[in-house]
Amino acid sequence: MKLKLCPNCNSEKIIKSGIINNRQRYKCKDCKYNFTVNKLGKKIDDYYVNKALQLYLEGLTYREIERILGVSHVSIMNWVKKYNIKRPYNVDYHPTYKIYNAEELAKFFQNKSNISGAGVLVTELGDKFMLIKWERFRN
Repeated sequence: MKLKLCPNCNSEKIIKSGIINNRQRYKCKDCKYNFTVNKLGKKIDDYYVNKALQLYLEGLTYREIERILGVSHVSIMNWVKKYNIKRPYNVDYHPTYKIYNAEELAKFFQNKSNISGAGVLVTELGDKFMLIKWERFRN
């Protein structure tokens, strides 16, 4: 991998400066900054980022989202901070969620008592579906 710019000052005047831990080290001639090649981290698909943020906005906790999507709760917290997501606070409702396959979801919707009196959202999770239902807190 050939580097073109110094990460510190964006100068193009960089030279090789040895190898550390089997990684090439570079030095900038302008600012004298030493650096190694950036390691490529694991990239998580944008689909999971969007789903995680949607579920966060629906009221699920970081750990619940982690269990559902299989993505670290720390990553989810970082995405919430990165995109400056603010969850609306409404104490009159709370979400409950269940995960169904296609047949179970069809049976759920056949019973009218399951869908009356509350908002329902269905979202795809691979080969399954997540149903989120809002219910009023009873006083």
